[in-house]
Amino acid sequence: MHSDRRPPEDTPAAGDARTPDTARPTAPALPGATTLRWEIVCLLALSLGASAVSAVISFLGVLTAPESLAEHTASLVRPQADQRPWLDLSWQLYRVAVGLAPVLLAGYLLHRSAESMRTIGFDLRRPWFDLRSGTVLAALIGAGGLAVYVVSWRLGMTVTIAPSALEGNWWDVPVLVLQAAKNGILEEVIVVGYLLHRLGQLGWTPWKAVVASSVLRAFYHLYQGVGMFFGNLVMGLVFGWFYHRYGRVMPLVVAHTVIDIVAFVGSVYLVGRLDWLPS
Repeated sequence: MHSDRRPPEDTPAAGDARTPDTARPTAPALPGATTLRWEIVCLLALSLGASAVSAVISFLGVLTAPESLAEHTASLVRPQADQRPWLDLSWQLYRVAVGLAPVLLAGYLLHRSAESMRTIGFDLRRPWFDLRSGTVLAALIGAGGLAVYVVSWRLGMTVTIAPSALEGNWWDVPVLVLQAAKNGILEEVIVVGYLLHRLGQLGWTPWKAVVASSVLRAFYHLYQGVGMFFGNLVMGLVFGWFYHRYGRVMPLVVAHTVIDIVAFVGSVYLVGRLDWLPS
């Protein structure tokens, strides 16, 4: 969405000519345009921008291998310590916590410009709206995404996705739920809320920003194959439209989390039992 606040030109700070008796406190100014651009680059380089580069390299590796795409498997949640469940659990919780660090950084960067997570609608002010709209989005995007995955896999355009490769520990389902929540918070706060907000402040038109956000989302999912690249591109366009329309990222977090919970936990019980699901 567009913001009414536009960044000033980057100029050296000048001393305030007013005396202490006449000076009035003012809100921190929005950083200059160049500073905002570097802020975006640095945050993405530490999070989903780096994931996009990694996904492209992974996809090129799979694409140049002798096997077809469908013969490769992408495991989304993997064991971190074979046959050592408590150590594995520690690593799983560590990965969830570290994965959320860029969200904390985004919150700090917004606070630095006299904004907050409430600015992008990452709060609990409208819980019923967030839950209702998030659930509807999850149903629509989840059903469409599943169809794209199955069809593109059968066409040899997508790798076999193993949402969970955990080893049947008592804590598997809670960890999968935490991983799903981490994905929802990280991706929607960074790639939709923060990025669209900052690009709007830089003067980008809403749909130009939405397309850029959607392309980034598609690229960091490219390791899953061509079919899921386009599936996530469409998901990004829908989520971007929703954010531009309502100015809230929380329903998108709910939707993404629900989609991943169904995928992660459902794979434990359904993959191998339903003939039409790739396995």
